[in-house]
Amino acid sequence: MSEGIHLNLFTMNSVEHVSPGSWTVPGDQSHRYTDREYWTEVARTAERGGFDAVFFADVRGVYDVYGDDRETAVHKAVQTPANDPQLVVPAMAEVTDELGFAITRSTTYTHPYQLAREFSTLDHLTDGRVALNVVTSYLESAAENLGLAERMDKQTRYDRADEFLDVCYALWEDSWEDDAVEIDREARRYTDPEKVHAIDHEGEHFSVPGPHGCEPSPQRTPVIYQAGSSDRGREFAAANAEAVFASQPTEEGIREYMSDVKSRAADHGRDPGGLRFFIGVVPIVGETEAIAEAKHDAYRDHVDVDATLALLSGFLDMDLSELDPDQKVEHIETDAIQGTMNAFTKSQPDREWTVREVAQFCGLGTTSPTIVGTPSEVADELAYWHEEVGVHGFNVKEVVRPDSLQDFVDLVVPELRERGLLSTTDDDDGGSRGSGTLRERLHGPGNSHLRADHPAKQ
Repeated sequence: MSEGIHLNLFTMNSVEHVSPGSWTVPGDQSHRYTDREYWTEVARTAERGGFDAVFFADVRGVYDVYGDDRETAVHKAVQTPANDPQLVVPAMAEVTDELGFAITRSTTYTHPYQLAREFSTLDHLTDGRVALNVVTSYLESAAENLGLAERMDKQTRYDRADEFLDVCYALWEDSWEDDAVEIDREARRYTDPEKVHAIDHEGEHFSVPGPHGCEPSPQRTPVIYQAGSSDRGREFAAANAEAVFASQPTEEGIREYMSDVKSRAADHGRDPGGLRFFIGVVPIVGETEAIAEAKHDAYRDHVDVDATLALLSGFLDMDLSELDPDQKVEHIETDAIQGTMNAFTKSQPDREWTVREVAQFCGLGTTSPTIVGTPSEVADELAYWHEEVGVHGFNVKEVVRPDSLQDFVDLVVPELRERGLLSTTDDDDGGSRGSGTLRERLHGPGNSHLRADHPAKQ
């Protein structure tokens, strides 16, 4: 395993993801998100570029905090409309051999027995190329549409998430022994029942006797992604995550976050070196600096400020329409996405952000840094984050779809490969990356299953 840079395409099965207004750029094809062929084209391009995975964000509910209604979100396509990301994965897997798929699912409004079955099925169908990005739902509208009187508070959501994964781990790791399936035609025995076990889980939120309904898949447990930024979220990531998405907008914030999560992981009996840290980046690349800057200027002209504020209002659980644009953003503990709040109130202690400045900064890719330049300049920046700061990889955020991905693959990836910076799995003959599970992409051949120090294995 050549431990170079890992790459995920960070996208969403919707018109818009995290660059509000970019669907209005001439030539943008975001409206094709309902088209199966759009996603198979994306999959082929990402695999050609050596990406480890397509990382699908997702959200339940509508961004109706801004202005206290959903009009802006619906009018301006703020992650609305959006389709289920999980259902496009089989089509994308069919046209690729090595590309992984990280799927965001909430532990708040689903049941672990059902989710465990779905991900075991996907892991089988993709030959072990699936990851689960664990989130807890933060929009009030999601709770209302799923039959609850109000949103669960953050503490309850994380308590439920802890138990949720305990149930899934037991189903994936403990319920079926490796050799339970025999397919013995002569004895007319498909599975040895002595090797299939109930899990007998009785907890505060779930009662699941088991056993799991699926035989072990190539990875058993999908790769676990997480992006918790609150104190509770960091603790959850340290206990469970194999790949961690750090969303702070500054180098200082990223360094502090990684150090803190590694320390917490060690407290859970885990080797901090086994975690893989990803940061989001928004690359805007051109053959020359002038071309790159012209693209950047054009993209900024299409940023929709109202749409950005509607998105951020949902992230922050705060109606930004009620604030003066020049008002300073003050820190609060939020029941929504604490990481977004922390990004503008804690990651730069000496910097005070106004509402206007936050909206301007977040118009392209929200809290992630934008990198504008030639292929060499973009590669320089990625190399710095990887080699000097210590991040393992990048969630590449699109502005224009699919041009942003194609530009990165056609212009930046060759530069990374020429420098030997792109993570590869070499075959026995020293050739290029070979097939394998997603976990092997992150940890090397022979590592399809959870590490021995993961809590699910202890």
